[in-house]
Amino acid sequence: MIERVCIIGGGVIGSLFAGHLAQVADVSVLTRRREHADALNAEGLRVTGRSDLHAAVTASHDPSQLPPFDLGIVATKATGLEQAAAALEGRFPGATMMTTLNGLGAEEVVRAHGGWPIISAVTFMSGTRHSDTHVEYILDTETWLGPYEDTPFERVQEAAALIARAGLEVEALPDLRPAQWSKLIFNATVNSVAALTGLPHDRHFAAEEHAADLGHLVHDLVDEGKAVAAAAGIELHDDPWQMNVLATRRGSAHYPSMLEDVEAHRPTEIDLITGALVREAQRHGVDVPLHTALYRLVKAKEDSWS
Repeated sequence: MIERVCIIGGGVIGSLFAGHLAQVADVSVLTRRREHADALNAEGLRVTGRSDLHAAVTASHDPSQLPPFDLGIVATKATGLEQAAAALEGRFPGATMMTTLNGLGAEEVVRAHGGWPIISAVTFMSGTRHSDTHVEYILDTETWLGPYEDTPFERVQEAAALIARAGLEVEALPDLRPAQWSKLIFNATVNSVAALTGLPHDRHFAAEEHAADLGHLVHDLVDEGKAVAAAAGIELHDDPWQMNVLATRRGSAHYPSMLEDVEAHRPTEIDLITGALVREAQRHGVDVPLHTALYRLVKAKEDSWS
């Protein structure tokens, strides 16, 4: 039974998991900064928007100070994954780790630092971080879970049941790869285009009425990604183009984290997202000139301020 959960990474997704799961489990949070942990310990964690919660959590920037836990939810950004996984090495031998990062390859990074059973996950939840202790829950969409390597499916179902009891949308899948690839193609397309245009994810991404409309490029990028998935033998869980269209009809523009990173001159997650798709395309002999161009342009943007 899962009674103790550690959220590894206190950003938007980590905070949404922490605030909700604290209603049904003992929750600790591993933060990157000491002052973040101090604020959480002193004030608790507030979730507004789709939920209205105020959760008490135990937080630390030092993994040696964390209590034991049954489930660790790795919710760092890709740029902080290696450091977080290395900090956990040799600790918490009885835990199961669940990765929630965008893109492909997070599980391999965690596996390199420990033999924990691993659950793969992709989430469509989104929110806005107002402070170290306050996150606004904006999109209450699903999180999909699946086993990685030989992790028993029963363990995946147990984690999904806990997340559902916390009031979050969740589905356990015997094979997560179709869902991972749907999200990969969606993110590789939307995040890169947003980062390069400065546009939030809004109606422009689905518009195809006129020759100059951005939706034509977005659709072509999705089709490139679908060709890679087909070559890899993946039958997609959802059509990334329809995912894009439905998201733009929700009425509020969403700012992808890659756009926020570019505007703040921070390293992006491009290597784990678009970079992963480009590498898979090369591995399967599929030409993806549009995704390759976006990958190189975002990398060049990073170089411009580094």
